[in-house]
Amino acid sequence: MSEQFDLIVIGAGPGGYVAAIRASQLGMKVAVVEKRATLGGVCLNEGCIPSKALLDSSEHFALARDKFALHGIEIDPPRLNLAAMQARKDDVVKKLTDGVAYLFKKNKIILFTGSARLKGLDAEGMQQVAVEQIFQLSFPNGDQQPVEAPQLLRAAKVLLATGSEPIPLPNIPFDGELVVSAREALAFDQVPDHLVVAGGGYIGLELGSVWRRLGARVTVMEALPGIVPSSDRQVADYLQRTLKKQGIEFRLNTRVTGLRRLGAKAMIQFSSGDENSEIDCDRLLVAIGRRPLVTGLGAEDVGICFDQNGRMQVDENYQTTCPGIYAVGDLIPGPMLAHKASEEGVVCVERMHGKVVTVAYDCLPGVVYTWPEGASVGKTEDQLKEAAVPYKVGKFNFMGNGRARAMDETEGFVKVLAHAESDRLLGVHIVGPRASDMIAEAVTAIGFKGTARELGMQFHAHPTLSEALKEAALDIHKEAIHG
Repeated sequence: MSEQFDLIVIGAGPGGYVAAIRASQLGMKVAVVEKRATLGGVCLNEGCIPSKALLDSSEHFALARDKFALHGIEIDPPRLNLAAMQARKDDVVKKLTDGVAYLFKKNKIILFTGSARLKGLDAEGMQQVAVEQIFQLSFPNGDQQPVEAPQLLRAAKVLLATGSEPIPLPNIPFDGELVVSAREALAFDQVPDHLVVAGGGYIGLELGSVWRRLGARVTVMEALPGIVPSSDRQVADYLQRTLKKQGIEFRLNTRVTGLRRLGAKAMIQFSSGDENSEIDCDRLLVAIGRRPLVTGLGAEDVGICFDQNGRMQVDENYQTTCPGIYAVGDLIPGPMLAHKASEEGVVCVERMHGKVVTVAYDCLPGVVYTWPEGASVGKTEDQLKEAAVPYKVGKFNFMGNGRARAMDETEGFVKVLAHAESDRLLGVHIVGPRASDMIAEAVTAIGFKGTARELGMQFHAHPTLSEALKEAALDIHKEAIHG
């Protein structure tokens, strides 16, 4: 059985499903192949969304336990109902994945649930995609009909958006129970006594924060000298100090080298410099990075080339080295972020229609959703120094912000970097309450090539946390009022 489309999208994560919807809006007949039973990819199912649901729930628990009394709210010590917390997380995920399914029906996108493999060109010059292990075919009107495998799809263009998978430690494979990835760490049915986290990046710190708030002992082991290595050093160092005060232990310049099982627990072997040692734990969360998910895709068979980091080589239109096959998101160079994948998916299909659009990579924000949060956009000081770019620094502490005082959330600061001569904004780095929301203004300002003085001139409602950004911009010229 063969069916022809204008575009076949493989993968229904943030890159794939957004690209499919935009392609449909542009008039293309679109098919999506997704091996999961639910849509949204890693982000919606086992990454961005469930982790933020647990982060918010655990933060509420920690607030009730540690801070309500400061606000004059007296309660009995709160009791954790982990099953209810996990059920709420699952409900959040279901509502959003169901929402994507609704958008597919609304936009008349045909969904094939199964595993896809690239089969190359047919005699008519159409790209072929074989779909196996098909569970069901969803039609635009919402009906479902079983389909016999295999299914052969044909299209002029194919977009690859299969995402990524966690990288295991050498010689310590994932087992889903003792040695876990983020997927399992989001679904623990009890709080670990001691959680060791291999990796001090976004994922490790966020999930470490969840389980520390809920009562676990948490030890983070990072091979590099500092956590979140891509962040501004002042932000990362401040964040580490704050998380340490919350009870998270850090071992930097440390590598996990082995594991010795002791029944349901384990002794984690690690090295730091010339020293080797062990530490006991009942869970090891491995969060050392992710790699493109291309197993079984047949990419090499059709002539797709990869770079030295295992990413697909693409041109300015996101076309791979195989004409007619495109790739976005975690499959290609750049940070593995959901919002990057989504923007690339939109731009990719719009360029297929001749639109002159680009992805604003210089304005790509990054966020770590600990508490306080860390958020950055643009260049760091280290990057500017390395490139010999003259710059000025403006800084403002949340300690001087009225809304932060009222919230009793005064930890952190905003740092603004601007060109020393043109005053153009080069980077903004925030560690503090709701940094994830505040960074959006900085993204816009940098995207429109704004200056520090222009940012400092704008109204910021009082009292708000965003006034700290205004003050930091004013501080570039030593004009901050409350600093």
